[in-house]
Amino acid sequence: MLGLGGFKEKIEQAKIKAEETKQRLDSVHVDGSSGEYVRVISTANSRIVQILLNDEAKTFGADELSRHTLVATNNALEKARNIHDTEMAAVARDAMPNIPGMPSLGNMFK
Repeated sequence: MLGLGGFKEKIEQAKIKAEETKQRLDSVHVDGSSGEYVRVISTANSRIVQILLNDEAKTFGADELSRHTLVATNNALEKARNIHDTEMAAVARDAMPNIPGMPSLGNMFK
């Protein structure tokens, strides 16, 4: 059984693990694209790190370029969010104490 001190220690360990995971996710890159015209690269923490245009996209008008950039950005950010959520849920799941007589609280984060 986990005493109050053990519970606090488990929470502190979870905070450290969450911060380590966030730092690691800064080095995980995902990309989104709009056809072959625009490619956006983001970290798994949803920070855009690069936007690439092919030669044809460089000739687009502002509206068309904007539309392609939005599609590619949203695609990259969705992938980033999925990775981030999965990784942080794993941290939360590992942090939850096993309390006898209670269902596993870690299952809340599946």
